[in-house]
Amino acid sequence: MGITERKEREKQEMRQRIIDAAMYMFLEDGYNKTSIRNIAEKIEYSPATVYLYFKDKDELLYEVQRQAFDKLNEAFLHEATDPDPWKRLEQICISYVRFGLANEELYDLMFIIRAPMNVDEKIHETNGKDCFGYVFECLAECIRKGLVRFENPQLGMLSVWAMGHGLVSLQVRCRLKVLDLSDGDVDNMLNNAISEYLRQIKR
Repeated sequence: MGITERKEREKQEMRQRIIDAAMYMFLEDGYNKTSIRNIAEKIEYSPATVYLYFKDKDELLYEVQRQAFDKLNEAFLHEATDPDPWKRLEQICISYVRFGLANEELYDLMFIIRAPMNVDEKIHETNGKDCFGYVFECLAECIRKGLVRFENPQLGMLSVWAMGHGLVSLQVRCRLKVLDLSDGDVDNMLNNAISEYLRQIKR
């Protein structure tokens, strides 16, 4: 490996090290309580080193979110693969809720945390595009084949997303405690809620 290639590899490794530290601290301490200085201390470098790679904490949050969406997309690609679009839609819904419940703090960073004031709209619009594109194409195929009650794939996308997000966020924010259910009962309730929702939208 030449000097140029080695330097580029070291640069990418440092960038990922910063992202990993930021993700850890965002999850452990919360986004608002984490500073660039905290992240720099975590990796035992100066804040100036972090600023060589990221202009501010907001940009770091977007990168953390991007990698989190990549993980969700990987879950779809591995868990929602049935050639039948209706069955694939069922798998997508289950996969989405499962991912959110298995990664509660990460899900909070992806979907619940308030967007930073310094919003980069271009990055904000591209984060999660592959995930939502996967769901959208599945719904569009369901509509073409007359499998769902929706006629507009965007409306269908919004409905499916709202259902999944509602279930996950209620659990992530501990709102389901009001139902006084055991952990096993909560799992059954969520699975039944998905099944009932799908039954209602099926043509």
